[in-house]
Amino acid sequence: MPDEAGPIDHVVVPGTFDPVTYGHLDVIRRATRIAPEVTVAVAVSRDKRGSARAFTLDERVAMVREAVGELGIGDVRVMAMDGLLVDFCRRIGAGAVVKGLRATTDFEYELAQADLNVRMSPDLESIYVMSNPEYGYVSSSIVREIAALGGDVSLLVPPCVERRLKRRFSGGDVGIL
Repeated sequence: MPDEAGPIDHVVVPGTFDPVTYGHLDVIRRATRIAPEVTVAVAVSRDKRGSARAFTLDERVAMVREAVGELGIGDVRVMAMDGLLVDFCRRIGAGAVVKGLRATTDFEYELAQADLNVRMSPDLESIYVMSNPEYGYVSSSIVREIAALGGDVSLLVPPCVERRLKRRFSGGDVGIL
């Protein structure tokens, strides 16, 4: 079958980023090596696997922008996304989605998503990068839980995110998220 699509010059790194972690930022940085144009899509995500949101969409977009700038990650555009990922990619002209995989549970979830995405948008590629072993255990929900309990998250998130988490959870015992 001939390849008529050509090279991919614009990729999207989607997520809820509640909050953005060093693991997310590692995937974003690596995406900048894959394509010359990278858009980070911060999803509205009304309900992600039963997890409550700590930050609003606007806060999460601002946090990702600040973290990307703080770490000096290339020229990356950060946008809010509401609706289907395939529609967002089509609207901004992205040819692929880049995501990180930490464990087999991520693989199973992402495989199902990729299968659905290819049915809705056959030309949209799914590109996966294996988690950096340094961040393989990091998730936003774990970061929220540690922060809510007053723990140190400085090894998991950049300083700008750590400051926001401290402000968010400094109101006393908020319990486990």
